[in-house]
Amino acid sequence: MNNRNLLKGVFLIVIALAFGLGSLRYSTGALDNAGPGLFPLVISSILLLLGAGIVVRALLTDKVPFTFNVRNIGIILASLCGFALVSEYVNMIVGILVLVFVASAAATSYSVMRNIKIAGGLIVVALLFQKGLGLQLPLY
Repeated sequence: MNNRNLLKGVFLIVIALAFGLGSLRYSTGALDNAGPGLFPLVISSILLLLGAGIVVRALLTDKVPFTFNVRNIGIILASLCGFALVSEYVNMIVGILVLVFVASAAATSYSVMRNIKIAGGLIVVALLFQKGLGLQLPLY
């Protein structure tokens, strides 16, 4: 199976089934009185439909060869580790900047302006989570 799109769809289906079947161990309740299993069941159902759509589309279009780039995986893992360490010892805003600027090294093209926009958007979302939802995030 050397079809990247087909592999993406199958992977999404496997993840959806894992979480969907796991959510059945909890009470789902009803829509007006949701139980702890309803949200993961709904999200995994949506993910399952998305995965099935990707599989169908992959079967109807030309195959795209699957490539495995160890360098890019290492860069993404390094950006996540950098985010965690900087967020712990400095603050989360600087951690978001580290995450975005290091992860962008894995892209095919590099744009400082694009990175600033992405980091700004993530910082705004983090501020909304902190102020709007009351989450205790170490932003500053």
